[in-house]
Amino acid sequence: MAADPDEDDDQVEWVSYSNAGYGSSEEGLWEDVVPIESPSEEIDWYDENPIEGESMIEWDAPPCPAPLGIAYLARIGCCDFCLHRLGGRRTDAVGAEGGAALRKEAERRDPEIALQGSTVECPTCENLLEDVNNVSKIISAACDGLQFSTMQIGVHIPKDLIEEEDRIRSRYGAPGSKPLKASFVEEVQVNTSDMVKDIEFVRERPDLMVLIDTLTLRVDVDVRPVFLYGRYRKLSRGIPQTRWPCRACRGRDGGCESCESTGLQYPDSVQDLIGKPVAEQMQAQDTAFHGMGREDIDVRCLGQGRPFVLEVKSPKKRTPEFASLLKLIEENADGRVEIDSLRISDRKEVARIKQTRSEKSYTIRFKPESLEDPDKACNDILALSGTMIEQQTPKRVSHRRADRNRVRKVVSVDRVDVVGDEIEMTLRCEAGTYIKELVHSDEGRTTPSVTSIIGVPCEVVWLDVEDVHAD
Repeated sequence: MAADPDEDDDQVEWVSYSNAGYGSSEEGLWEDVVPIESPSEEIDWYDENPIEGESMIEWDAPPCPAPLGIAYLARIGCCDFCLHRLGGRRTDAVGAEGGAALRKEAERRDPEIALQGSTVECPTCENLLEDVNNVSKIISAACDGLQFSTMQIGVHIPKDLIEEEDRIRSRYGAPGSKPLKASFVEEVQVNTSDMVKDIEFVRERPDLMVLIDTLTLRVDVDVRPVFLYGRYRKLSRGIPQTRWPCRACRGRDGGCESCESTGLQYPDSVQDLIGKPVAEQMQAQDTAFHGMGREDIDVRCLGQGRPFVLEVKSPKKRTPEFASLLKLIEENADGRVEIDSLRISDRKEVARIKQTRSEKSYTIRFKPESLEDPDKACNDILALSGTMIEQQTPKRVSHRRADRNRVRKVVSVDRVDVVGDEIEMTLRCEAGTYIKELVHSDEGRTTPSVTSIIGVPCEVVWLDVEDVHAD
């Protein structure tokens, strides 16, 4: 096969370049280049004395605490606060004064820094740290008139600023330098401590929660609630445990004619008979009531009383005067409610109160439709002692509770007496037992029941909680 003439020409041309000295082994291509000896020591970015006359290359600036790193932060416009927190150098002063000392040193090395940084907004805090004193003044004014000893500060900083600050700090800041958010909170705490005496900053369960919006410099002070534990006895029927909104207007502001503009179905409740004097003494906005279960509005609660925790919302005074407070509650209740064992509590006890499943003792009086053999009826009712009963959700509460079957135990039946044409019995039952339904059966939804045992319909006359077996 004949060779391609063009290919031969290319081969000849390549050979001619090769022979001209390119790639020749006898005469190297770089032989005329004079080698430069590498320096015996590398440049130390942390050296206190940079090379005289050397220009600063920003994109290759080392991290702080190297002088070139501090100089770079100063040149891009970092404020004195941020220069100190990112610089990683110990100075005689701290905060802005410490940063000013670092800036002065950097300007001595490079006078151009003073011109470049004077008109630039700090890229790591957008001059937020310069507003610390103003924020502390706002907090101090908002706390005026409040009794407190502990405070927690929360801060909202725009996401884009957090990201930019993190980028600069991780690249140029000294190892271990504080983030903007932590530094801002610390500065606010220091300044606020100078304005508000005897204050402790905590991470949980503070008296005051201060929320700062750094975008608008808005400060919201949330006064945390105070919790009071006690036991109450309800001595009068017709009083609900907590506020009962008006059925007509559903408790709207201003109420209606039906509730006489109160918004309440019943003007009094255990919550308000106890809570109003407490709110008045502690100058609180309102109260919330947390009871260990509840009794019906027409049921009294006697004995040791029912455990409860009263949540006092936004109180200006956090330390109640218990002696005078008990007297105020007694006057306000006017014999309808009594309390004792009042003491300071906390939110954890609210959970305990709600979760405790305590047995209760009751006295109930009811009227059978007929009573031919009272002795037999009493003996049959006493036989309920130790019995497991099954109760479907009563009709009277089916609108607010799930319709399901519950198995409960009648722990004991202690007494059964015939009083005229009525029967009165005292019994102890497991938590969650519907006592009225245990008597009248709720149309067969509770089995067995007193009605099914004695064989005649029974109507409940009254019911009392004799004791709540807790604590």
